[in-house]
Amino acid sequence: MEATVVRTGTEGKTWGGGNDPLKASYGKMMMWFFILSDALTFSGFLAAYGFSRFKFIDSWPIADEVFNHFPFLHGVDAPMYYVALMTFILIFSSVTMVLAVDAGHHMKKAKVTLYMFLTIIGGIIFVGSQAWEWKNFISGEYGAVTTKGGNILQFVDSEGHRVALSEIAVPIEGDRVEHEANNGIWFDSGAELPTYSLDEIKAGFAANEDLLIRTLTFNEDNEKTILSRDESLAKLDAEAIGTVEGANLTQNEYGPPLFADFFFFITGFHGFHVLSGIIINIIIFFNVVIGTYERRGSYEMVEKVGLYWHFVDLVWVFVFTFFYLV
Repeated sequence: MEATVVRTGTEGKTWGGGNDPLKASYGKMMMWFFILSDALTFSGFLAAYGFSRFKFIDSWPIADEVFNHFPFLHGVDAPMYYVALMTFILIFSSVTMVLAVDAGHHMKKAKVTLYMFLTIIGGIIFVGSQAWEWKNFISGEYGAVTTKGGNILQFVDSEGHRVALSEIAVPIEGDRVEHEANNGIWFDSGAELPTYSLDEIKAGFAANEDLLIRTLTFNEDNEKTILSRDESLAKLDAEAIGTVEGANLTQNEYGPPLFADFFFFITGFHGFHVLSGIIINIIIFFNVVIGTYERRGSYEMVEKVGLYWHFVDLVWVFVFTFFYLV
């Protein structure tokens, strides 16, 4: 029995082997493999964040209250404005990268140099802005009180506006002593004292009739529950164990510590990617300036680093959505 072999045209349709699969160079293919693996990593992190948020859905921080700062506008409530500006800058840097790649295809060295420079500037501004956001997140703005169950009690006035610990605390005479190996728990040795003691907060709260306590639990109107004056006094006296200002890996004035853990880890991991991209872009930029790719007759390296930069921008869209919008 004869076997019939049917041959079909393969030019431009399938990969017949060699070093040019699907008309993509080896370098581009490896960059796509890296992007795919990194995308799966970020997907796992964001999925874990989503599950954790669902677990603490009744007490998860409200992004508009956490990220409401704007540079040089101290005390102005500008929810999400600066984060939106950061996002615009990063997306705009992706546009300049596209223009750099297109200029490379046309072998226009001057334009590649200009657009690469603008991309680098955009990345530096974004990383600097992210560092500024971290600083505000860590230092906090209002402060809160922690309870025996690990919950957070925030202070508001009679109109529901947040009140800072600095506006509540009443100085109490007597020196507060930091933990040392001989007077505290050995693993807390050298721990810094909070700015205000719990006794100072209790004294100030009792003296101001307009102050109330707001819990992190949402009511039927999807707003955080504000206790009555009597309920506030009772809860502060019975459950409060300490004060907290800002956020770190163990305490968080905005809500569950897990929120701060994920924020530091995921935004930090993304920031590391942006910083790496900036360094790579700077290297490629100087190669463009000295004419390395002009002599090679190809700006493919610009295109490869462009793929990475677009990926970093796309990941930020998801991070922005998960942390700031949803």
